[in-house]
Amino acid sequence: MIKNLNSMEGQVDLRIVEHLDMQQLPESLQQMISLASTPEEQDIILMATLAAASACVPNLYFRYGPTGKKYYANLQCFILAAAASGKGIANQALEMVRVIDEQYPMLIAGDSTLAAFYKALEEQNGCGYMHESEGSVITDIWKAGAANYNTALRKAAEHEPISRNRVKGASEIKNPRLSMLLTGTFGQYRALVPSVENGYFSRLLTVVIPSTNGFDKRYVSSKGAQSAIPLQVGRALLSTYETLLNGEEREWSLTDAQKERLGNHLETEYATLIGLLGENFHSAVVRMAVQIERMAMILTAMRGMESKVESQKSKANNGDKNIAEMQNVLLCSDADYETAEVIGNKMLLHMAAAYRMIDGDKQDVVPEIKPLDQRKVLFEQLKGTFERKELIKEAKAQGISERTAERWNDKWLEHGQVIKLEHGRYRKVG
Repeated sequence: MIKNLNSMEGQVDLRIVEHLDMQQLPESLQQMISLASTPEEQDIILMATLAAASACVPNLYFRYGPTGKKYYANLQCFILAAAASGKGIANQALEMVRVIDEQYPMLIAGDSTLAAFYKALEEQNGCGYMHESEGSVITDIWKAGAANYNTALRKAAEHEPISRNRVKGASEIKNPRLSMLLTGTFGQYRALVPSVENGYFSRLLTVVIPSTNGFDKRYVSSKGAQSAIPLQVGRALLSTYETLLNGEEREWSLTDAQKERLGNHLETEYATLIGLLGENFHSAVVRMAVQIERMAMILTAMRGMESKVESQKSKANNGDKNIAEMQNVLLCSDADYETAEVIGNKMLLHMAAAYRMIDGDKQDVVPEIKPLDQRKVLFEQLKGTFERKELIKEAKAQGISERTAERWNDKWLEHGQVIKLEHGRYRKVG
């Protein structure tokens, strides 16, 4: 995946939908994507729909890690884009959720003080969906308490208890399950994620939409009246929501083969991305495993729980030992896992772009996305076996200082991309 980062004119290929097999997507997700008129809008509506739908999957969880910690579907996502970039289409996902909110309140205003935010979560049993398409609204309201909001959102992303102790009394939200979709410019994003070391960076899915200049305008077909699609999808989600809400908590799981594939895949991505971006990107890669599972579980739910339950009963009755042994556990289909993995791959590239932007100068709009890193260019220019003097010579030819080149070589050694043969002599691995 990472070795094919660059597309035309040296730009990082950040597009998501065009790399998906549309026939493998749930029909409701295909319908939402059909609202888009450009590749950029397709990616925006895809991630907005997944984030919004994640609020509509109650009582479904998976277990992760050696402790078997429960994770729910809730995604928190920030669409980072310049003005007039098409991000307004994300509001179609909000219309989808409004159908459910009419009967089961779940919307939390982005224009909320921290106290009002806590109160809304408490009243909704720790569950909710925040959708804000005007980044300036959240920036203004969060200026005074950005750090506190940051902590609350970070804990909610991990379903960790959120406690408060004030003069009027103490309170605790034991199991917060907050889904969120925000859109805004880089300056507004940075108000929420001030540094790459901030713990919220790796928990917030960030979609970077570059300038539309240079993109070909490709239009997709639309199914029926566009204004009706979010309502139709919302009604289908309402049925799924009620099915899950009225039952006991149910476990969802990847199959053993899918778990092994996910582990092997992220192990490879980890070595490459950490070698290119440094240790601060560690948590983003590690936590992507959880995000991929969340997205796969959302796709399962969007197909409709009733048909999914019947399908598993049929398989169990036909002698599928794995399902029979797991009994009430829903298993992920290969199609949904493959879709989630592709999206997760692209999310790592989007977050790498955001990472480099945070680590650089402040900007009010999204800058042009440059090739991933000079380190990659330098690494590729080196021979399979090279000496220190050759490294320094090539680095200087690219305008890279000797000290920086040596530091990068140390990272390559640390992450197994290079091995030391003898003093001052190295060999690239792979």
